[in-house]
Amino acid sequence: MDETDETRGTAHGSAPVPLSVLDLVTVGAGRTATDALRTSVALSRLAESRGFHRYWVAEHHSMPGVASSSPAVILAHLAAHTTRIRLGSGGVMLPNHAPLVIAEQFGTLEALAPGRVDLGLGRAPGTDGATAAALRRADRLDEGADDFPQQLAELTRFLDDDFPDGHPYARIHAVPGPVQATSPGGVQSPHRPPIWLLGSSGFSARLAGVLGLPFAFAHHFSAQNTIPALDLYRESFRPSAVLDAPYALIGVSALAADDEREARRQVMAAALNMVRLRTGRPGLVPTPEEAEAYDYSPMEREFIDSWNVNVVHGTADEVRSGLDDLHKRTGADELMITSHAHSGDLRLRSYELIADAYGLPKA
Repeated sequence: MDETDETRGTAHGSAPVPLSVLDLVTVGAGRTATDALRTSVALSRLAESRGFHRYWVAEHHSMPGVASSSPAVILAHLAAHTTRIRLGSGGVMLPNHAPLVIAEQFGTLEALAPGRVDLGLGRAPGTDGATAAALRRADRLDEGADDFPQQLAELTRFLDDDFPDGHPYARIHAVPGPVQATSPGGVQSPHRPPIWLLGSSGFSARLAGVLGLPFAFAHHFSAQNTIPALDLYRESFRPSAVLDAPYALIGVSALAADDEREARRQVMAAALNMVRLRTGRPGLVPTPEEAEAYDYSPMEREFIDSWNVNVVHGTADEVRSGLDDLHKRTGADELMITSHAHSGDLRLRSYELIADAYGLPKA
């Protein structure tokens, strides 16, 4: 799958590059995970109808305000409610799982939604150290990150069903998968989920380049590293059977509202949620009213100011201007927008306004 060729035919209005969605399935105070998941269904259908290119779900654990601990389960549900939009993980944290399990899960997703599943992989735990230890049943958390290239190679062989003769896993098959194409009467999709590497530093950027894989960078929480990581990816890139040229996506936090003041209120609430997360007090996403009444310490105020510098927010036209500027500065091949707000309805409205600002097809 040549991701560059795939996106060339995408109708993305007047946007300079394809626009996509990253969903953390956020849960606001006074809401439930059921509410959040219903919003995700509505948002995936909106994204599909308005011409967004792909819809990814991120893996996080032990965070009350994020209901996306099981991306494969959520993606299966979204596949049942959509027909065209690409669906994927942004990402699955590979060290948290056995490679065979991921191959089976995403082989199943590929069978459910042939030709439109992406497998985005990260090497961070997506949570705190204690939770990561509980996930991995290991005392040393650095083992997973250090072994990432080896885990990736093993996962790729399971997906392709091509362990060499004599390998301990040569007779093991990820099912659904290519082995079914060789069974009597077997019919197998010609696709297997394309692998993306995700990162917020140079490690995955270089690895993606060396392997000739598409790369997704988390600009939304590591903005200072965006351009160095993209430069490293492009410098390291070697053409492969997957890509003949680099393809870089960046995740960007953006929120559009009908007026600038409302956008600021919602962004402040999301920033307060991040303050609590970073100080070991994770919770549900607070309301704007709670954020306005909160007594911020000087350190918290400084953090919020620095955090919100990298959140593109305001009216639809202001958000479009900010996204266009980010594209010009980074040269990204695709922008993946994540919107954080207490209200699911406001998140839906934000994507509608962004779609309108770029002239994406009407539903």
